[in-house]
Amino acid sequence: MDPEIVGGIAGSAVSYLLLKLDSFATRELNLKENINRALRDLGIELRSIENLMRESASKEDPGDNFTGWIQEVRDQAYAIEDVLDLFKLHQEKPWRHFLSLHPIDNLINDIEGSLKRIQQIKDRYHTMTFNNTDLPVTVAPLFNGNNVDPVGIEEPTVKLTSWALEEKQRAEVMFVVGMAGSGKTTLVRSVYERVKEHFHCHVWITASKDKTKLDILTLLVEEFGCPIKQRADVVALTGVLRELLLNRRYVIVLDDLWVKEVWESLRLALPDGNNSRIIITTRRGDIANSCRFGDSIDIHKIQPLSPAWAEHLFHQKAFSTNGTCPPDLEEVSKSILQKCDGLPLGIIEIGRLLSNKSPTKNEWKTAHDSIEFELSSNGELSDIVKVLSASYKDLPYHLKYCFLYMSIFPENYLVKRRRLVRLWIAEGFVTEEIGRTLEEVGEGYLRELIDRNLIKANELDFDGLPKSVGVHSLMLMMILSIAHEENFCTVCTGAERNLAENTRRLSIQKQDLEVSLDLPRVRTFFSFDVGKIKIGSNFKLLNVLDIQGTPLEEFPSVITDLLLLRYLSLRNTNIKSIPRSLSDLHFLETLDLKQTLVTKVPKAVLQLEKLRHLLVYRYNYMEGVPTFDMVQGFMAAKEIRALKNLQKLSFVKASVQSRLSRQLRMIQGLENLTQLRKLGVVELAKEDGANLCHSIGKMPNLHSLSVTSLSMDVPLELDAMTNNPPALLQRLYLKGPLQKFPSWISSLSDLMRIHLKWSSLAESPIPALQNLQHLVELQLLDAYTGTQLEFKSGKFPQLKILDLQQLEQLSSIVMEEGSLPCLQKLMIGQCSKLVDVPRGIDNLIHRY
Repeated sequence: MDPEIVGGIAGSAVSYLLLKLDSFATRELNLKENINRALRDLGIELRSIENLMRESASKEDPGDNFTGWIQEVRDQAYAIEDVLDLFKLHQEKPWRHFLSLHPIDNLINDIEGSLKRIQQIKDRYHTMTFNNTDLPVTVAPLFNGNNVDPVGIEEPTVKLTSWALEEKQRAEVMFVVGMAGSGKTTLVRSVYERVKEHFHCHVWITASKDKTKLDILTLLVEEFGCPIKQRADVVALTGVLRELLLNRRYVIVLDDLWVKEVWESLRLALPDGNNSRIIITTRRGDIANSCRFGDSIDIHKIQPLSPAWAEHLFHQKAFSTNGTCPPDLEEVSKSILQKCDGLPLGIIEIGRLLSNKSPTKNEWKTAHDSIEFELSSNGELSDIVKVLSASYKDLPYHLKYCFLYMSIFPENYLVKRRRLVRLWIAEGFVTEEIGRTLEEVGEGYLRELIDRNLIKANELDFDGLPKSVGVHSLMLMMILSIAHEENFCTVCTGAERNLAENTRRLSIQKQDLEVSLDLPRVRTFFSFDVGKIKIGSNFKLLNVLDIQGTPLEEFPSVITDLLLLRYLSLRNTNIKSIPRSLSDLHFLETLDLKQTLVTKVPKAVLQLEKLRHLLVYRYNYMEGVPTFDMVQGFMAAKEIRALKNLQKLSFVKASVQSRLSRQLRMIQGLENLTQLRKLGVVELAKEDGANLCHSIGKMPNLHSLSVTSLSMDVPLELDAMTNNPPALLQRLYLKGPLQKFPSWISSLSDLMRIHLKWSSLAESPIPALQNLQHLVELQLLDAYTGTQLEFKSGKFPQLKILDLQQLEQLSSIVMEEGSLPCLQKLMIGQCSKLVDVPRGIDNLIHRY
């Protein structure tokens, strides 16, 4: 495997371990002095090794000996992690007897000795001189100017050509952003060749990773006809370049930008004016976004080739004689194209490989089944991996583990965004930052991986954030290989695979696997809709258990022995209850029981102070028709007030049949949950409304609130929120009668989405909502009993989605000219008295 990739894994392992070591030392205050001293020494050794990893991160071909050393570093980092987790396990009551068998200070001494041996090896290699030049990556170009026609890019070519030639006095910049191999250079080369003769001067510069800002400035000055006879610094070259380009109309292409500072220094050297153009290609969308200020800088995102163009390009390469696919190869061709997922690099390289194969079904099936092998370092498709892996190598250590985590999920699996972030947190990948929750930091990690075009957003929510994410199929093959080679994750698919004793993460993607092997080091266990799963009692160090969708009828008793568990998901199973002994899992942060039959959480479980996400509810769907009691929540006691770290609570019942006063105490106890970001409450009685409002007033960070009344006949009494509404609220869902529209809603300046259902308001809520500057989505379902809704000019400035359902008395909708300027989606249903389309709707249609 590429030494740089191996070094990245080892570096990530060491960096991750240092975080764990710091957290361990902070938490365990009563350690013996010899253990404290050993931990400090371990930290010193690890930081020394981490520094060397960072120094060698950009080196090429350091040699087999160095590769062997960093693999040993990785293994020792894993071993130290085992020691720390064993110590945590010993601290838990049922396992204290185990401590006498494996004294923790002896274990640490063993690891410390190993680290010292590694340090000696490191010192010998530290004096070695490594070649610091990136080796060239030989990948078939998508455009060479003579015999290759760009495929499927005519539309963006015309768009960018028009932009380049548009008459404007100022200089303008276009970042062309896309994942590796997506055809950025091909597109820009096509545009450049069309427009360059319209400028006084033009130049194309490749800004590879090894080029500094001084190198780029030097190249530009020389390309524009000013030879440099003696070495100059950045300041001097900046002045020379400005002088050369002053009063001239220029077009500059900066291809393959990796470092923001290179562009920043170049920007200062370029005169603004004369209708000049700068085009920058990069796979680093995070750089493009950070440089986008003012309307003179724009971003063009490369899209995958459409299925039709992808097929055309593939047939052109695979069947070079006539570009036509034989009928008997169409099925396997489509399967190959599905793996390419519109990526030109993959289509071209795989097509060329197949062009040398005999066009028979057997030969092509063999080639199809061996694509993953051919992507390996010695395979015929290894050039694809060289291109894709450059993006992975460029990641900082803390993001490498986050990205590799995608190897756990099956191909084309839709990974829910929030689920992924919660998993990263449970794994310990997310670092605490002052003033931000772990979830907010994790969201930032994901945003950067998306911007870097490593993770893709599959479907977007109303606010532009991804609902789910995934990775490109070819990228998945690459990270699966890395994850397996570096013992990051073991994936069990249809093919049998022996599980090694040192397996750390296990993803089961095959039917009815019984995991009864001795896997004492496994930290993470996943199953994906694979039938029955039997979990062995030997997973003592398990942190993450996600077996959602398995056919469970009873809660697996072995789970209560997994004392280090931080994340437990039994979502979409048929379990009916959870045991009181679950309270022994003192490190549990996420308990996901969504779409189960659980309706009550034991008091003892509500004492788990580290819980951050408690999700216990299910939806009862009635053939797509919304019903009042569609959401079924759970009963909780007043002990819920102990969950002071809780970020998300959905959906807690505010009422039970024998009310007495216990549910009132539960509602009052919610005021202790001051860190809540999302709260869902169902079955709220009218008389409990004021107490709920009081509790919500103690939640300054609340972003999402859902409240459902006890029944369709019981009004929601929420007026008491007027004095202290949750100022940061972005999503509000109210279900139940409202005697009047709550006035405090109009003050929620951050509100982006509001759903009002079965509100039965006599007065239109539109005037109270129309001035909310960030409102993007509004749904009214049986929420208004009046006859007319009027949308005035200039109001609802950001509303994109308007959904009007079951407004039985509504007979007229008026949309003034200039109203709803951003509306993209209008849905109207079951409004029986509305016989005409909204008056003024033609003003909306003509905008698009």
